Amino acid sequence: MNKISLSLLQERVRWLILHGIGAKLLWKFEKIIPRYCLLGDKPFFEREQFKWVPQLESNWEIVRKELDEILQYRDHLPNFQDISPDQIYRTSKDDMWKTYFLLGYGKKAENNCKLCPETTRILEQIPGVKTAFFSILLPGKHIPEHRGPYKGVIRCLFGLRVPEPREKCRIRVANEVRHWEEGKCMIFDDSFLHEAWNETDGIRVVLFIDFVRPLRFPMNIVNKLVIKIIAMTPFVQDANRNQKYWDERLERVMSQQAKQQQPEKVLTSK
Repeated sequence: MNKISLSLLQERVRWLILHGIGAKLLWKFEKIIPRYCLLGDKPFFEREQFKWVPQLESNWEIVRKELDEILQYRDHLPNFQDISPDQIYRTSKDDMWKTYFLLGYGKKAENNCKLCPETTRILEQIPGVKTAFFSILLPGKHIPEHRGPYKGVIRCLFGLRVPEPREKCRIRVANEVRHWEEGKCMIFDDSFLHEAWNETDGIRVVLFIDFVRPLRFPMNIVNKLVIKIIAMTPFVQDANRNQKYWDERLERVMSQQAKQQQPEKVLTSK
């Protein structure tokens, strides 16, 4: 067996362990969560249920401006599976889902955050924010049906670039289908089966945000502990290492391009 085949086999075994055994334990535990949730148990939540949403939406053009700067380097951004290889068996195997991470289970992508200071500042005002990244779907991309790893968080997808026709840029969660709007939050429970499409000719970009689900005592304490444990698993630690590599890679690309754009110095004789 060659090295490539062995590596793929090892990844597959590792995926089965992490998402087979670990996920089953989490899913058994999370069955208790709906009984303690302050928001109920449903596929979508309304924006009005979250006090921080108006402030986020009022700053959407600021976030969009920083996004547009990053999109200049789109070809150098990692695919989703480059950060989280374990996901390749479930959600993406091509180069049509690009990412730009700012937070991963509470850990900052320092270089990326420096390039998007206003977006980072706004994110830090969201209670319980754990993960955040620009999620970039290229034209024709379909993310197949899957579910999130843990019900203890809620997902917000903040529309930043939504090409027309908007109805073809959509997500299905359980049996409900909605489409994105620029400057608007879409909030849902990703533990329900869901899938997404970009059937337009443009790129769709949302600010992907996971935050801690509001729960009653004592489950709120237990939930925070479980999230901390998840953050220490090899699955998350490997993703953080991969992210650091891509951060440094992008920084080198940007530095090289900046040097190339500098005007040449003209020497004059006296």
